[in-house]
Amino acid sequence: MSLSSKDKALVKAFWGKVEGKAGEMGGEALGRMLVAYPQTKTYFSHWGDLSPQSAKVKKHGATIMGALGKAVKGIDDLTNTLSALSELHAFKLRVDPSNFKILSHNIVLVFALYFPADFTPEVHLSVEKFLQNVAWALSEKYR
Repeated sequence: MSLSSKDKALVKAFWGKVEGKAGEMGGEALGRMLVAYPQTKTYFSHWGDLSPQSAKVKKHGATIMGALGKAVKGIDDLTNTLSALSELHAFKLRVDPSNFKILSHNIVLVFALYFPADFTPEVHLSVEKFLQNVAWALSEKYR
């Protein structure tokens, strides 16, 4: 699904609001994913404590959101922007790409919880389209 210039502008503007809390929100989204979709725990089982409050979950959630911030900055060329992450997840970590969509769902949920007034239906649609494109770009090396 392609992103229009309006979608890109809405995503960038919303990210401007999110950025200051992105690390915290990433931990929340990853923690929710691990609880609501327990099959995703297999990729993190070496961490031991996979509770939403664990330091490793929070730290990796912040890392994820850092990568998402990079994607927002590279929104015009997500495939190249996320190429190294795609390669890492495909060849080293061997993450099933369906999990990118699961995490995206949890990120959207957290966006709505943290910014209910700003996460309008229009912003929601643009963010969903953006995250679909991010998931597609992350899946590039699997093809």
